[in-house]
Amino acid sequence: MVTIISGTNRPSNNTLKVAEYYQRILQQKGLETTLLNLQVLPPSLIASDLYGKRSEAFLPIQEMVDRSTKFLFIIPEYNGSFPGVLKTFIDACTFPGSFYDKKAALVGVSSGKYGNIRGVDHFGGVCSYLHLHVLPLRLHIASIKTELDENGNFYKEDTLKFTGEQMDKFIAF
Repeated sequence: MVTIISGTNRPSNNTLKVAEYYQRILQQKGLETTLLNLQVLPPSLIASDLYGKRSEAFLPIQEMVDRSTKFLFIIPEYNGSFPGVLKTFIDACTFPGSFYDKKAALVGVSSGKYGNIRGVDHFGGVCSYLHLHVLPLRLHIASIKTELDENGNFYKEDTLKFTGEQMDKFIAF
């Protein structure tokens, strides 16, 4: 199973729209997917689920992670890197088994012109530590507010080309 992770808990974010787009297209291509919106993390996550503790609220999320063989992370730019809630989510998951020797693809998004290059690179370091194998084709989608139409779909030719290529490679990965 593939889990797509919308890498922020910020309300009304474009990251979730991108995650939903990837989910629609991957399902059209025949891939079983689940979407994890980090907005559903337990409010007490920092107090209840770090460092080996496990709450009832986090248990279904941990079980979803355990069942997943691949992850697609949609990672927005926050202060030149990735959101702290994404790292906290990773820290809350069982180590090392949650991600060890599984596969992932990374997509950076930003409202600026670089598509979260640094944040995706930083997150790649976390993936290496977790022994999470990352697809070499990492996308960086800049100016995200101009990339999506009113239905949450990409419409620019080059973005469609590169997201399609990444999805095809991810399926084969």
